[in-house]
Amino acid sequence: MDTSRSRRRTWRSAALAVLLTAGTLTAAAPHSQAAGARTETPVTSTSPVTEVSESAVRVKVPLPASFGARPEACDWLSYLRYRAADGPAASADADRILIAQPGILEGAGAFDSVARNTVARAAEQGQHIEFWALDRRSNCLEDRTGIASGDQHTAVDYYYRDKEVGGRTFDGFVGNDKLGWMAKLGIEQTVRDQYDLLAAELPDQSLRKQKVLCGGHSLGGVITGYFAAADFDGNRATTTDAGYNQCAGYFALDTTVSTTLADLSGSIPDDTNLPDIGLGYGAVQAGLDSGILSRTLSAPVLLNPETMMLLAIAGLGALQDADGEADLPRYLPSNTNIEATNRFLFSEDTATFLTGSPAVKDYRLSNAAVLGALMDDQSVPLAFLQTSVGFFDGGPIADKNFPAANGSSQPTGLYGTEYKAIPDQPHGPLYTWRDYDRVGDSDDPVYRSADGTPFTAAGKEVTDLRELARSLAEQPLDFTEQYFPTKLVTDLQLATSPQVKRLVVHPAGLTANPALTVLAGDGLLAGRIPSDLHPVVADGYQHLDVLTAAPEQNNGRPEIVSTHLARFAASPR
Repeated sequence: MDTSRSRRRTWRSAALAVLLTAGTLTAAAPHSQAAGARTETPVTSTSPVTEVSESAVRVKVPLPASFGARPEACDWLSYLRYRAADGPAASADADRILIAQPGILEGAGAFDSVARNTVARAAEQGQHIEFWALDRRSNCLEDRTGIASGDQHTAVDYYYRDKEVGGRTFDGFVGNDKLGWMAKLGIEQTVRDQYDLLAAELPDQSLRKQKVLCGGHSLGGVITGYFAAADFDGNRATTTDAGYNQCAGYFALDTTVSTTLADLSGSIPDDTNLPDIGLGYGAVQAGLDSGILSRTLSAPVLLNPETMMLLAIAGLGALQDADGEADLPRYLPSNTNIEATNRFLFSEDTATFLTGSPAVKDYRLSNAAVLGALMDDQSVPLAFLQTSVGFFDGGPIADKNFPAANGSSQPTGLYGTEYKAIPDQPHGPLYTWRDYDRVGDSDDPVYRSADGTPFTAAGKEVTDLRELARSLAEQPLDFTEQYFPTKLVTDLQLATSPQVKRLVVHPAGLTANPALTVLAGDGLLAGRIPSDLHPVVADGYQHLDVLTAAPEQNNGRPEIVSTHLARFAASPR
């Protein structure tokens, strides 16, 4: 075998695995920021978990001048702060603080359900904890104005038809030529951002060491590993500033706390814009600096800002009128990008994909069914997007055999582990959505594949579609990440290069604190659970379910991820 080709293939599949994983209540701590360098704004939510308060926090932490010109908003760091409504107002007075790094193509809004559930579970145990869901700095480029209108048509008109909302017109999706500053936004700046944010919000290092639990989802586990091993004052002999001394413990959600992407391999196609591994660190950096290499990760189908915006817009429809008939497929403008994405996600077989007939607009779907088709594990053929939110209802269902056929030869990794299904009668009945907690009810027709296999069962459905819609459409910080910095992934793929290897100053930091690993039973590590980590396995969960699962499950028990996070937060250190 050509070993260089093999190395390139291995590199691509490891990198891409993680990839498709696809906008003042309390004062700042004393002396932590200058006046005007911090804002905190209450967030209104229709979540049924009402005993938790949420706010959006922004802290001014300017990038070094060497990054060059960038929007002023990109000199701020943002996070969503969740705390018990009856708990202390000051973060320093909380019993514990969980700070969570998002995965690739993922923003702070994705943590809404697990954050609320964890804070609520801890409160039941007499603990007042906080959960901080971090946004990456590059999310500063996102414009939530259309989504914040609360109306699906208004959002489509804003982002795709140049219509004003509140006197503002969308500036358009940002092109590579305007992203020069992101060429340097890699793992070093990412972990520095977390350190600077913690130091600004909790200036007392001994308090951080006592109360902060550091972790993340998917790629967030790898970022946490680099954070734990980092040195932030440039002197390895002094360890008060070391990453592991900013944390009392670590948590990993369908990932591991490590400095390798190996555990996250196998979930995405080779059509993103990652550079070939044959390039060394210097060549990759030169390509990013010049713009020859794209400074953000993208792909022709779904993985680009224009089409990723559709997830939040679909969430708006499900919030507005879940059971009403959707007109989104027909209301969206027709262009090559949207058409290719619709064909990829909603084609029954290869012939349908090639001809474009029948198209998604030929089916009658409820707003909930549109969102389910985009994100349910029996529908979307991309493992990183899959949640277990129920199943189609209301009409005949067929096997979805594109881009891969159902059956014993079905590939895993990229496509996940579940049989895929699709409505089978265009111009027919209104297809609705059976939510997770109605699967297996007496009126459930139990749809089956052509080989007789039931598409799903109650034990494999864990996320409430309306809660997922809230996370997508109600949050001031996005669920998805439209502008993910390419350098963050290329740095990790070139981890043995001297420029990246030097960042792992304290390798023992990865095991210096107790850790909780929670894995999705049907997620990225399905079938290769690292037993030496003694993980908690959430049976039936997909990769995103560890963030989105409902507080009460079909077995009548509390949600397992948040239950264990709350228990971990309550344990003595």
